[in-house]
Amino acid sequence: MGMSVTISAATEQDAEQIFRLQYLCFQSEAALYGNYRIDPLVQTLDSVRQEVASDCVFVARLGDEVVGSVRGAVTEDGAASIGKLCVHPRLQGHGIGARLLRAAESALVEEHGAKKFRLHTGHRSESNLSLYRRVGYQTVGTSKGADGVEMVVLEKPAGAYAATA
Repeated sequence: MGMSVTISAATEQDAEQIFRLQYLCFQSEAALYGNYRIDPLVQTLDSVRQEVASDCVFVARLGDEVVGSVRGAVTEDGAASIGKLCVHPRLQGHGIGARLLRAAESALVEEHGAKKFRLHTGHRSESNLSLYRRVGYQTVGTSKGADGVEMVVLEKPAGAYAATA
């Protein structure tokens, strides 16, 4: 490839690439559950644009191409909800997801005063669970998504940042 992946805050101009990447990346999750109505696959481009404008959104870039993204927002209880972490399938397993998490976690603490981080992933999503546990998240419960998928709820305190590699 010859270029390195950089992590930066998303801009409005990134929304369409994030939307397309999210659709590509979450196909494997949908197949795992036999459910192609999961939120990342039915979210509209306008909704992604709204999240980029209002939430804490980071992207991973390889040149001009968005190859990863993550979103976060502080919830009413002071926790930062992190979601829709995705990395292009051809670049998974190279630490990009952990780098995106680290960027989002840092910004959510520094800019929004988050005291802890919370995320949800499907109960069969072993690679996701492995990543989250490796960077310090612990299971705190379960829930059922609006799409019917059983979710594992994970949290970690602010300051316990993800490794960068």
